[in-house]
Amino acid sequence: MQKITPFLWFDTQAEEAANYYVSVFRDGRIVEIVRYGQAGPGPAGTVMTVSFEIHGQQFTALNGGPQFKFSEAISFVVRCDSQQEIDTLWAKLSAQGGKEGPCGWLTDKYGLSWQIVPPQLLEFVKDKDAAKARRTMQAMMRMGKLDIAALQRAHAGEG
Repeated sequence: MQKITPFLWFDTQAEEAANYYVSVFRDGRIVEIVRYGQAGPGPAGTVMTVSFEIHGQQFTALNGGPQFKFSEAISFVVRCDSQQEIDTLWAKLSAQGGKEGPCGWLTDKYGLSWQIVPPQLLEFVKDKDAAKARRTMQAMMRMGKLDIAALQRAHAGEG
């Protein structure tokens, strides 16, 4: 069991959201659904929590009511190995009411924020050659969905 598990508060959509997330990622799966009992506080038999896993990372979704909403102050970073993976995840997570943001960020239809990034981005922006790092950062700041080839060209000083 992992020591730290992200715990996501939903109004009533915990099971729907968990099923959505495991469908977006290749190796997602529902681990367990726990239902409210007679003691409540939710109606007996309704979903209280859903434990699910994506790429080996465990999450728990709670039907806790409308009191709390997600904000961009918390996001999940997904390191993608290819432009195709970036394109696929970007399309799926920003669909159905999601919102595309700048610099590889988006908010999905539940209001959860994601950063969809290639692993070389961090290498490029922390390059000891300040000009290369600056060009990469400037290119990234003009993008919504990140474009690996354009970031590589900016880093190399091409175009």
